Amino acid sequence: MPGPLDGVKVVELGVWVAAPATGGILADWGADVIKVEPPSGDPARTFGRMLGLDDEVNPPFEMDNRSKRSVVVDLTDENGQRVMHELLSAADVFVTNVRPLALRRLGLDFETVATGNPRLVYGLITGYGMVGPDADRAAYDVAAFWARAGLAHLLTRPGEDPPFQRGGMGDHTVGMTLAAAVCAALVSRATTGAGQLVTTSLYRQGVYTVSFDLNTFLLTGHQIAIGRRESMGNPCMNNYAAGDGRRFWIVGLEGERHWPALCRTVGRQDWLTDDRFATGRSRAVNAHILIAELDAVFATRPLSEWAEVFAAEPDLFWSPINTLEDVVSDDQFHAAGGAVFVPDGDGTIPMVATPADFHGTPCAPRAAAPRLGAHTGEVLADPRSAWLS
Repeated sequence: MPGPLDGVKVVELGVWVAAPATGGILADWGADVIKVEPPSGDPARTFGRMLGLDDEVNPPFEMDNRSKRSVVVDLTDENGQRVMHELLSAADVFVTNVRPLALRRLGLDFETVATGNPRLVYGLITGYGMVGPDADRAAYDVAAFWARAGLAHLLTRPGEDPPFQRGGMGDHTVGMTLAAAVCAALVSRATTGAGQLVTTSLYRQGVYTVSFDLNTFLLTGHQIAIGRRESMGNPCMNNYAAGDGRRFWIVGLEGERHWPALCRTVGRQDWLTDDRFATGRSRAVNAHILIAELDAVFATRPLSEWAEVFAAEPDLFWSPINTLEDVVSDDQFHAAGGAVFVPDGDGTIPMVATPADFHGTPCAPRAAAPRLGAHTGEVLADPRSAWLS
């Protein structure tokens, strides 16, 4: 199953998560990705140790670096820079999240590299963009994507502390964006014959993620209120607890359709004619009362029983609020292709799949993440001819 990018040659100079995630997606889709690392290795190789795991176990690194080949190149010396330029001269794609100023110092900026390979698609992830006062400012996704772009604020209940982002959330979303942009640039190259610089940033990804809120503010000056569970204006779009403590989300966005379904589900069809709840406006005004009533009803049964009741009402949309254990044991997670089995020695290891399937050109991960420098000899013997056939 070679995948849609079979034959595409990618050089990745990435650290931590963002650019390696891009390279990991492209590798899953069939590209030959050569991961260039310094002698000390990509610092993401230390994630396992940070998590208190055995030195040989590093799940975050495995996620973003499977199916690649690792080459150690010391870019601080002239020979290393020569090797890098030879690799890039035969590549289709270069992906990196090294800061532009450092890339210029190394002679790896787009203008320099494109001189040697005008067909190269050069994909760059920055923290804050290519111009402006913070263009070369260092950033992790917690800063540029989560905090500065507004996500943390919009997920903070008034008077409470901001929540912590989970690892790599911004990095993985910006990695998907760059992977898509790289593929679009490859389509353009097929027509024009020319490569190009393709850029995105953690900050830009963050503001796009909250564009429902931000575009509303740009066009109207109005800020959408930060929701509080006990006073949600639409109680049909809220989370509740079943009698066994398990929580779930009711997703009733369309009042005309979903309010009657919810009333039928909880056995309170009298609410349809109750002046307090009969219209969307009245439900918003009396949200505290209605949510408390729904809390009392939902507390009468465990979630397993409510799930059966919900299943009998086609216009009642809902979802359990799952733990990681729930996700892994969810039949739909596996049916939807959420897990892949990656070849590793004589066996396979289960890992999370990248979120796209190609039904005409199916693909699958080819190998676990490489050890540091595992492919240095075979690649550097002849960098221009090092690509997989």
